[in-house]
Amino acid sequence: MKILLDTNAYAALMRGDKKTASRIRRAERVFLSAIVAGELVFGFRNGSRFEKNMGDLEAFLENAYVEFLPVSLTTADRFGRIAASLRRKGTPLPTNDIWIAAHAVESGAELLSFDRHFELIEGLVWTRL
Repeated sequence: MKILLDTNAYAALMRGDKKTASRIRRAERVFLSAIVAGELVFGFRNGSRFEKNMGDLEAFLENAYVEFLPVSLTTADRFGRIAASLRRKGTPLPTNDIWIAAHAVESGAELLSFDRHFELIEGLVWTRL
């Protein structure tokens, strides 16, 4: 099983949340979206432990089971499809979350998140933590 971590799932893992850690340990592959990385770094820069948090993120990304997902034209296509579908239904989501969902769909990964609104995206394999 491949999983993609939402920002709040990564944060829960770093806080030592056992349920989140258990899900991640069972995965064959763990993905981290460039969008999630951006949200994390934004949070780190607004906090008081930037160096520690960045070091933890860099160490996480060095794990052989973890893969960083950059934004590609394929990601952009998935984003456009998801955003258009949500707009037609009248159910907009935060833009960054649509990008994260696009990465999950593109990579064929299950998205781990505490955000319930991901259930609105057709074709997204999502688990609410």
